[in-house]
Amino acid sequence: MQFCYYVRSREGFEKQMEQEMTDYEAQRDKEPSAIFKQANRPVTLKFEDVVFKIKIKKRGWSWSKQSKKSEERVILNGVSGIVLPGEMLAMLGPSGSGKTSLLTALGGRLSGRLTGTITYNGKPYNNQMKRNTGFVTQDDVLYPHLTVTETLVYTALLRLPNSLSRQDKVMHAEAMITQLGLTSCKNSMVGGHALRGVSGGERKRVSIGQEMLINPSLLFLDEPTSGLDSTTAQRIVSTLWELANGGRTIVMTIHQPSSRLFYMFHKVLLLSDGNPVYFGKGTTAMEYFSSIGFSPSVAMNPADFLLDLANGICSDDSRREDQINVKQTLVSVYKRNLRNNLKAEIHEVNNNLLDGTNDKKFGQWQTTWWQQFTILLQRGMKERRHESFSGLRIAQVLVVSFLSGLLWWKSDSIQDQIGLLFFYSGFWGFFPLFQAIFTFPQERMMLKKERTSGTYKLSSYFMSRTVSDLPMELVLPTIFVIITYWMAGLRPTAGHFFYTLFALLLTVLVSQGLGLALGAIVKNQRNATVLGSVIMLSFLLAGGYYVQNVPPLIAWIKYISISYYTYKLLLGSQYGPGDTYPCPTNGRCLVADYPSVKTIGLGGQVVAAVAMVIMFVFYRLVTYIALTRIGRTVKHK
Repeated sequence: MQFCYYVRSREGFEKQMEQEMTDYEAQRDKEPSAIFKQANRPVTLKFEDVVFKIKIKKRGWSWSKQSKKSEERVILNGVSGIVLPGEMLAMLGPSGSGKTSLLTALGGRLSGRLTGTITYNGKPYNNQMKRNTGFVTQDDVLYPHLTVTETLVYTALLRLPNSLSRQDKVMHAEAMITQLGLTSCKNSMVGGHALRGVSGGERKRVSIGQEMLINPSLLFLDEPTSGLDSTTAQRIVSTLWELANGGRTIVMTIHQPSSRLFYMFHKVLLLSDGNPVYFGKGTTAMEYFSSIGFSPSVAMNPADFLLDLANGICSDDSRREDQINVKQTLVSVYKRNLRNNLKAEIHEVNNNLLDGTNDKKFGQWQTTWWQQFTILLQRGMKERRHESFSGLRIAQVLVVSFLSGLLWWKSDSIQDQIGLLFFYSGFWGFFPLFQAIFTFPQERMMLKKERTSGTYKLSSYFMSRTVSDLPMELVLPTIFVIITYWMAGLRPTAGHFFYTLFALLLTVLVSQGLGLALGAIVKNQRNATVLGSVIMLSFLLAGGYYVQNVPPLIAWIKYISISYYTYKLLLGSQYGPGDTYPCPTNGRCLVADYPSVKTIGLGGQVVAAVAMVIMFVFYRLVTYIALTRIGRTVKHK
């Protein structure tokens, strides 16, 4: 018999839990909210012999073939279990034990070498099941500048079916706010890392509320109590406990729950280095480990006791060798005592339990394409206006505008005017490029979250993003042109002004498209920034201003250069084929013969505009194709 630690009696905790739940229910409104109504499609989740492996490439240089082979690491090793409607399963284990990987696999979001059988009412994961499943990630992916009410209302408008009116959807979101105890902060911004908003517990409840709006029968949560105080954690788990009582199937990972939370779990799965060492009722976990020779000796949290066992720790002076032996013992005893009985239970449960996932209507999109487009457009403009019109960004543009206007004040030199036009192409090539690269990672996380939940079609999101960019991204360049154009003394006619403005705005959209494409393709933000700088510098050097006689070997770069076509359009906006300028030799010389203009030429304006439009479409098409990789789910067999 091995003695480790001791926990207070299970019966005492059960009585305390019952009393707390009675008090919790007494404080709720007498009229039940939609959040706690019965699940209309109960789901039985089964997973058997789940194995997940990843390949780890070796670093360093070597000529031997053996060293170039990648190592294979087992993350999950033969994990099995079953969760019935009305049950809440908690997956425990130390960091790196495979909890999140298993949760992601069960939620249909894990790609890679995954084997085993995962079924939902006896069937594999599919689009119908995806829209009946809620998944709350550990990191709350929310738009920081939206309020709590706006966040839940937009989610309701996107995810609730058209059988409900818009007013009904809004009322449903407001009822969710009341039921989750968010009334006091409903008009507060959610906030994020750089913006102060609601508390961590309130953010977590907002994330749970987003998933509960669709009344899912199956709910996954990754570390829902991470970083929260014990009172807030108790409130969240109590809410989940009541949701399970409504006939839902709830699966969560949790790192180190308190003793009060531990006995609220109907079932517990304990993992150690990817191996299951216990699966069963939470109330019988201590009895099981005592029966196999691991009895506690001091008072402590039962969850802490299980985590210590999963780490192979039985005493304060446990050595490395002893820890390995304990882990091996737990795994072998599990296979001998629990695995066969668990598999028998899995096969005995009736697979035809209220299988509502066959409903074809349920598999359709809840809203039309146009509804998705308009809602996403409204939400996107409300969120990104804070970024597009931030004080720092406006100050940058205004400072550069007035500085440029003062430097080129009423300049009548053709060289100075041409230099200003090329500065236009350079500044508004880099500025929107980096803005697009820096702002895309947040969009990537939100897109992945909502696409994997089946919230909307990618095409509706992409078109709403493209359309919302037009007014959001073109205001500051317009202000820039208005300031610098008249201060520098360029052609004071409406035609020349609007031609210049058109060329610059087209440049902004094309450069932003390039930034979006790089942000979508290159996952590392720093690498995307470096690559964008190299590409744009290459475009500037081949733009025809710095070098007039470009070697034929690299002269082709100008035909794909944003700066080249922008410079050509801007020259055409100010000068015509017959325009002259004062020169010291002949008095008047043709602008078309000026060295910095002759290389580019004043003709071919339509061709330059068409080339820019083609690049605009091409970069956004590349972005769309790259985004199709985000949000894909795996269909388990």
